[in-house]
Amino acid sequence: MYPGTPFSKEVRMAVARVTKITASSKKSFDDAIHQGLERAAKTVRGITGLEIISQKGKIEGGKIFEYRVTMEVTFVLE
Repeated sequence: MYPGTPFSKEVRMAVARVTKITASSKKSFDDAIHQGLERAAKTVRGITGLEIISQKGKIEGGKIFEYRVTMEVTFVLE
């Protein structure tokens, strides 16, 4: 793309997007992560990574009732 330079070969670039999702589970944080990723993969193609932003729990009767995770999912735009 840059005539006369060492970079004259065509350069392929990927453009990615990051979207934030929240998922929950009654079992564990790990299950909430897997449930969230599984659900995202049903409608988003090209997922390449994720980052866990936060983990929170809902308490009822003095016990953990629900595990919640907020994550950022990265996917390559087509």
